[in-house]
Amino acid sequence: MKTLIADSFPQSYVSEISNLGVEVQYKPKLKAEELAANIGDASILIVRSTEVRADCINSGKNLSLIIRAGAGVNTIDVKAANARGIYVANCPGKNSIAVAELTIALLLSLDRRIVENVSDLRGGKWNKSEYSKADGVFGKTIGIIGVGQIGKEVITRAKAFGLRVIAWSRSLTPEKAEKLGIERASSVETLVPQCDIVSVHVALKPETRNIINKNIIHSMKPGTIFLNTSRAEVVDEAALREAVTAGIVKVGADVFSNEPEEKSGPYSHPLAMMPGVYGTHHIGASTNQAQNAVAAEVVSIINDYMHQGTVRNWVNRAKKTAAKWQLVVRHFDKPGVLANVLDDLKASKINVQEVENVIFEGQQTACCTMKLDARPADEIVGGIRKRVDEVIQVSLIEL
Repeated sequence: MKTLIADSFPQSYVSEISNLGVEVQYKPKLKAEELAANIGDASILIVRSTEVRADCINSGKNLSLIIRAGAGVNTIDVKAANARGIYVANCPGKNSIAVAELTIALLLSLDRRIVENVSDLRGGKWNKSEYSKADGVFGKTIGIIGVGQIGKEVITRAKAFGLRVIAWSRSLTPEKAEKLGIERASSVETLVPQCDIVSVHVALKPETRNIINKNIIHSMKPGTIFLNTSRAEVVDEAALREAVTAGIVKVGADVFSNEPEEKSGPYSHPLAMMPGVYGTHHIGASTNQAQNAVAAEVVSIINDYMHQGTVRNWVNRAKKTAAKWQLVVRHFDKPGVLANVLDDLKASKINVQEVENVIFEGQQTACCTMKLDARPADEIVGGIRKRVDEVIQVSLIEL
């Protein structure tokens, strides 16, 4: 089995992958447009920020697994992977602490104007009177939008600094909020106007794109600190620039639109260049601790895939199929039993969309559950029941 690693990866973990018996090609400087020509006969592709386009996916004749060495998979053409039955996996939660640390660092830096402090001192200028005017963050209200693993880590650190925490997430129930020791907002619209600080930690999905829209930004209190360490596309950047220009908000952002794929080079973004904005280079997950944790998870994913045929953190598995009926067949555990059932369904042009066969202790009997896209005719079900030397019981359930 061959693996192509198309982004920087800790060398010790490259060796661990090799030790699994995998032939590793390590090409950390590949660009998106070069992947198709380099994928070759690799079965596994590992990327961090490099975009995986359809041409790469379609060129990989043996490609069966793409691993995002991080959480978000928005840089991978998942639809193209679905069309070819290629697994896409990620490493959720492994960089959460690193991103949370950067979020708090941006908050404190903005409040204390650390960038300007350092710049003046390096320029030979002493200006204590100017920089002795910070508000401090203790007792202020922070609104957390998105309470996944990163959001939870930010909540832990915000509470340690004495901040009042209000949060919103689609999955946040009153019970979960109580357990976290925070307040729950019913919507983003009700959350934002209450806050002195707003921090966004949602994955980029169709429903989160532009979730911080112009109306939300206009509802911010004057002096609000807005933090974005998730994705640029969740924010209306033009409206945010207007709010910064008007002096309504200060911004700490680790993500910007149209970021270059190259690790270094020229880049100009109108928001990043504004006074009142502290920008970093999409480095939220870039600590040694986080990268080692992610790399260890990648090794585990490959190990499971090679030796068990399972994919940990499989993100493009269908959450729900079009199956409308479930056929449950308790049967004797011997060759040909399920083949005969499948032949019956095939003859009726019924598709099996999900199937699971489990064995009873003693390995004499088993139970197979099949989810079907259509109802088999009574005579088909009856025919299966009649094979008493193979079948113990048959049930048909409408889903």
